[in-house]
Amino acid sequence: MGSKTPQQSIDTELAGWNEPVERLRQALARDELALYCQPIAALNGAVRFPMAEVLIRLREEEKALLPPGEFFPIFEHYKLMPELDRWVVRHVVQHLARGSRIPRFTVNVSSQTLEDKAFPTAVAMEMVSAGVRGTALNFEIDEADSIDRLDAAVQFSSAIRSVGCGLLVSGFGRRTATFLPLKTLRPDYVKVDGVIVRRLLTAPAAESKLKAILRVGEVMGFQVIAEMVEDQDILSRLKALGVGYAQGFGIQQPLPIEKIGSSAAAGSTPAA
Repeated sequence: MGSKTPQQSIDTELAGWNEPVERLRQALARDELALYCQPIAALNGAVRFPMAEVLIRLREEEKALLPPGEFFPIFEHYKLMPELDRWVVRHVVQHLARGSRIPRFTVNVSSQTLEDKAFPTAVAMEMVSAGVRGTALNFEIDEADSIDRLDAAVQFSSAIRSVGCGLLVSGFGRRTATFLPLKTLRPDYVKVDGVIVRRLLTAPAAESKLKAILRVGEVMGFQVIAEMVEDQDILSRLKALGVGYAQGFGIQQPLPIEKIGSSAAAGSTPAA
């Protein structure tokens, strides 16, 4: 092999691996990634945890499990996010096929995957092969992509809905001052940004923004999820305002996907 370019050498130092692309592809091929999930609680109804957000960790020999912040940027830099997202879908579908007490999972979709027109077909093939219905998956698009890549997001949502899957826009309210992306995408769920949720009891503007999202949700037909719920006072206020779902460390911390079903089933109903 020839010597590395200066940029390749810098990339290697940042990643901490001699061959970053080879290391990432090895992790995918050898299933050296681990799926975690954080349940999303229903604040009304009999089912406590009707869905959960899928999270991911990377197994390193000496560092145990690396959080996504340490390896996602490398996947993104080398344009490998669609491969990672395919890996996640495949393993979540396999988990569902084996039987899961949580019936539905939300999978985050990267900006690169939004542009990958073959991705929805790959999802359909995985679900048909495993005998899992499309309704068992939601695909989560970040608010930033719903604004900056709206055309790609519209094409993606149309394709993924044809498979039977749901659509979720996350981090909503972080930067947008308009509901246009929601009117265009017509998501099934909107996840309100954690900054709004954390300030709910101390900033009247935060509650006003949440109420506006709830009103639009009633008109457009989407359900509202509050993220980063960390204490019972906020949870009580969310219930009083009529928010349908909540997620955060104050409800349930992330756990390995293999344990999440039994743990959620054994957990208590979110307190008032």
